[in-house]
Amino acid sequence: MARGKKIYEGKAKDLFEGPEPGTIIQYFKDDATAFNAEKRDVIDGKGVLNNRLSEYFMVGLGQIGVPTHFLKRLNMREQLVRACEIIPLEVIVRNYAAGSLAKRLGLEEGTQLPRPIVEYSYKDDSLGDPLVTEEYIAAFGWASQQDMDDILSIALRVNDFLAGVMYGVGIKLIDFKIEIGRVYEGDFQRLVVADEISPDSCRLWDIESGQKLDKDVFRRDLGNLTDAYSEVARRLGVLPKNATPMQKPTLIN
Repeated sequence: MARGKKIYEGKAKDLFEGPEPGTIIQYFKDDATAFNAEKRDVIDGKGVLNNRLSEYFMVGLGQIGVPTHFLKRLNMREQLVRACEIIPLEVIVRNYAAGSLAKRLGLEEGTQLPRPIVEYSYKDDSLGDPLVTEEYIAAFGWASQQDMDDILSIALRVNDFLAGVMYGVGIKLIDFKIEIGRVYEGDFQRLVVADEISPDSCRLWDIESGQKLDKDVFRRDLGNLTDAYSEVARRLGVLPKNATPMQKPTLIN
């Protein structure tokens, strides 16, 4: 499927005009960044894995009635998605203390939280995606109160789905972040899960060993990132179970 002109270049993905009005082609790159892009590298095969894993999660969400922007995977690195207006927030759901939350509250990493905690950060790389409250969101008009109620509901449903899927393959869902978009159908607005869901946007630990299977492997120099993402893909059935670690993984269509 032919791509149109590039309309956005991000740290991990590029967006192109789609073949039909209201569609976008999302291209997954091998670039890896951390600490607000202060640390960078190119990880062979990362984009291929994230494309396939994001498809897996988006399709699964659709099957339980959570709307997403995903339409179909086109090839190893591209997927067709519905164009939407992205709400300028990262929606973060935390089940265990890790990363910035552990530092802010002085908690030991891996401490289970009393209940899932939902946080919001303002999407602005130049500001470091600062945390914001619902008061900020309402004051600046980024989302209405009804939007926020719906976003919270969507975030907790995504959490239930991801946590259950991961637990079934021996992985603990520590936290994750999603983006939400608005899709307009005439005068009707619908909120959908947008962007991607992948080990780039989740913290995933092996239940038994605590081994990290997410981008912390890159952030903290804990090993080969492709191997970690391939392990997640193997457990979920996206890669053959007997596949050996490889630089450019062979995925099941």
